[in-house]
This record gives sequence, C-alpha cells and structure tokens, in this order.
Amino acid sequence: MISVDGIAVEFSGETLFNNVSFVINENDKIALMGKNGAGKSTMMKIIAGVQKATRGNIRYPKEAVIAYLPQHLLTDDNCTVFEEASKAFGHVTAMKQEMDHLNKELETRTDYESEEYMNIIQKVTDLGEKFYAIEEVNYDAEIEKALQGLGFKREDFTRPTSEFSGGWRMRIELAKILLQKPDLILLDEPTNHVDIESVIWLEDFLINKAKAVIVISHDKAFIDNITNRTIEVTMGRIYDYKANYSHYLQLREDRRAHQIKAYEEQQKFIADTKGFIERFKGTYSKTNQVNSRERMLEKLQIIEIDEIDTSALKLRFPPSQRSGDYPVIAKELSKSYGEHVVFKDANLSIARGEKVSFVGRNGEGKSTMIKAIMGEIDFDGECALGHNAKVGYFAQNQASLLDPNLTVFQTVDEVAEGDVRMQIKNILGQFMFSGDDIDKKVSVLSGGEKTRLAMVKLLLEPVNVLILDEPTNHLDIKSKDVLKEALLAFDGTLILVSHDRDFLQGLSQKVFEFKYQRVIEHFETIDEFLKRNRIENLKQIDLKA
Repeated sequence: MISVDGIAVEFSGETLFNNVSFVINENDKIALMGKNGAGKSTMMKIIAGVQKATRGNIRYPKEAVIAYLPQHLLTDDNCTVFEEASKAFGHVTAMKQEMDHLNKELETRTDYESEEYMNIIQKVTDLGEKFYAIEEVNYDAEIEKALQGLGFKREDFTRPTSEFSGGWRMRIELAKILLQKPDLILLDEPTNHVDIESVIWLEDFLINKAKAVIVISHDKAFIDNITNRTIEVTMGRIYDYKANYSHYLQLREDRRAHQIKAYEEQQKFIADTKGFIERFKGTYSKTNQVNSRERMLEKLQIIEIDEIDTSALKLRFPPSQRSGDYPVIAKELSKSYGEHVVFKDANLSIARGEKVSFVGRNGEGKSTMIKAIMGEIDFDGECALGHNAKVGYFAQNQASLLDPNLTVFQTVDEVAEGDVRMQIKNILGQFMFSGDDIDKKVSVLSGGEKTRLAMVKLLLEPVNVLILDEPTNHLDIKSKDVLKEALLAFDGTLILVSHDRDFLQGLSQKVFEFKYQRVIEHFETIDEFLKRNRIENLKQIDLKA
C-alpha cells in the first residue's frame, strides 16, 4: 500500500494543488484525469520521486518498486536494445561492481587495525548480505524472454535503439518495467506515437500482469479498458471515484448538479442575510442579530462549482470545389531505402467522398505512402492526385511549418473567412488556447501547442481532400471530440492515420492495412477491422506468454 499524504505544490506563489491525500492499493488501476495544467503530470512525477512537493510526503513500504514511464521517453541512443533493457537490473550490477571494487581495495591495504579498514569490511558485509539475498536469476534469459514477448526478434537485440520508432522504444521501456516486477507502474500518455498493436499488447499486460497502475491518457478507449478507479485533479484538489472513465463522467455530472444546487441555495441565503442586515442596520433592538449575521457572512465558505466546459462549439470545414471521381490513385507503387523494402507493388484507389484509414505497425509504411501521395519522396510506380484535388495535409511535423513571427491569433485569422472570424477566440479555446495564450508568438510555443495550432488552421481552410497523419497526439479529449465532429460532417475525401481507436470509430468505411511490405485493402469499417484485429492480436499475445 502506497499513500499520498497532504501533498501541496506551489509555483511562484501560485498553488497548483493543496493538501491532496489518497491511498494506492495493490491491483488499483487508476486514471488520473483533469484539464491541461491541473497538475496531473506534476503529481505523477512526485509519486515517482523525480520531483519534490512543496509540502507533504509519499509513504511506501521499504522494498516497494515504483516504475515510471514519462511522456517523453528517455531511452539512450548510444546502446543496443539488449543493453537498454538490461538497465532494469542496473541496481544489481552496481552492487556487484561496488563489492568488487571494495574487495580489491582490501587486497591492497595493509592498515588492518584502522577504523577505515574496518568500515570497508562492514560495507562489503552489508552489500554481500543484500546481494546474495537476491533470488538467483539468469538475467540474460529474463531479458530475452521479455523482449521476445514484446515482439522483438532475436536479431533486433544487437540493433541500436536509435533505429526504432517511438512505439518500439516504448516497448523497450516497458520491457525494463516488466523485468523490475514493480509494485506500482506510472504511465504518462503511454499511447502517444504508438501503433494499435502496441496499445493492445499494453492493455493486456496492464490488465492481466501488472499490480497497481496510475495512468494519464487522452485515449478514452484505452483508459476505459484498463482502469477501475478515477482520480480527478481540479481547482487544487482531487475527487476520487471507484469507477472507470465513462462511469466517472456520469458521476461527475451528478456531483456538479449537487454543487450548483448547493451554490444557488447558499447565494439565496447570502442575499437574504444581506437584506436583513441592510434593513435593520442602525436599529438598536436588532444590533446583536445584525452583528451576528455579519460575522456569519465573514466566516462563510463560498461553495465553488468545479470548472467544466459546457460549450458545444461545432466546426465545419468551409465549402470547397468538387474534386474528380478519384482524388487519389496509386498503381504498382514501391518504395525502398537501400536494401530495406517499405512496400512493393501497392495499388490503391480512393473515390471522391470516401473516408479511409491507413493502419499497421509503426515503420510499416503508412507515413511513407502519404509522402508519396503528396509528392514529397521518390518512388517506383505510379501515384498521383486526381483532377481538382485540393488537399489539406496534416503531417506529424506540421508544427514546424507555422510562421514563428505570427501570434496564435494571427495564425488563425490569416486563413479564417466569413462568419467564422467572429468565433476565432472560441475555436482557439476549444483547442486549449485561452486568455493571454492567443497573443503569444508561435516561436515561444511548445511542440504540443504548435501541433494544436496547426490543426486549428487546417480546420478553417477550404479543401476537398484531407490527409491526416496522427492528428490527435497532442489533443485532449474535448479537442478530439471537436475535430471528430468536423470530420464526420466533412463531405470530401479523408485519409486518416491514427492509433486512437475511440477517435477512429465511425470515421472510415474502408481500411488499408500496411503489413509485411504489402498494402492490403479491407472492404470493412474501421470498427469491424479493429474488432477482428484485436481478437487476432490477443491470440498472438497468448501464444507468446
């Protein structure tokens, strides 16, 4: 059992949260929720021990192991996959090295009666007791088993980590966590930049093999599947629900309804009390009663209503000219980098108004195909945009294409036309730009903020073909809902690459699967494909276990 006792965090006199306490029990699977900036990542870092709280403590058993997967992976690029995974046993290696060093020192010293010599003997004895108490394990065999269970081939073990995509790097970090057998796993946005197959594996691991887990995620399907408890961080305090995300949303609505009712009753009480004071102020016979009510008002704690965005902004892409019958066509398309074949002899034709998904593991060629369609790379075969195709393209590096000298507001105002210009501030608010944020220069924005701004800009441009490569990585749940509604209403052609299953559902009628250097066309909805794919992947996981 791990307990968070009275945690408070203050920055420059501002309180992020105050006097927060809760207990983490074995097998708790907790979703840490709250709006951006509420302090979720900060709280996770404090529990992980990588950041200090202003006040309060984290208490856990002496032998407890806490494993932390940060939002931005810290994998070292100067070692192989096997060497990186073996860092899970770094504490054992360090113990052995220190014992060897101390024993060598004892061999060379002759001051047998000195206090320093006796201290070294004591250190060697203490270390030896700890080291030999550890269960004897074939560490190399354990590392091999963990890596192979996560989908790595034996030939991958000696490859540098720098050769792997974000999804595979996450698997290396997860191998390290798996090998540590932690009592608590802390995951900050683990599904960002990860393919669907990796997410399915991670879900299975967290549900069936992990002990306690705390996760921050904007992936609704992921957190609904794995969690049994939700802790919401809001306005400097927390609310703890024994429920998964979807159930928590219902309970939060009930809580807010009670708050509003209590607030309205309190405001009526305050108004009545102030009315009494005004009416009888200066009346000698009522002096005590007036004074009593004034003191009561001074001590009264005003009921706060939790922050919640009740706005229902709906965006629609501005109308565009009609494209030809087939805006995207590829015939016998092949792409290689040296001896590495990405895909070969691929054929695809996407009709006007079709919404299709590109799916497959990271590194199988989804983004490469998009670059070929956009004419950004050389290739063998034929690939072209059709007649009158006006493309809106959101690439994973879209943020780098924004003008750094414009403000957030100017960036959007530059492309907005007609009545939508009156809504720019509201639209930016839906994508987490509020208050002074809209006057910031693009040059000072974080990578995530630039990505969100690029998405807003795209939403306001008149296009008839949309190509979106991982558009949801830096969006919160509210922003994703706004984008999804706009895409559902879009009457043009859509090509979508995304690992977010909740976002994908209902958005496409055809699937192109990138697998084993081939592009396979599936005439089924993304929902049908994902259902079938999940069953097949879980069968593979069972075989590896």
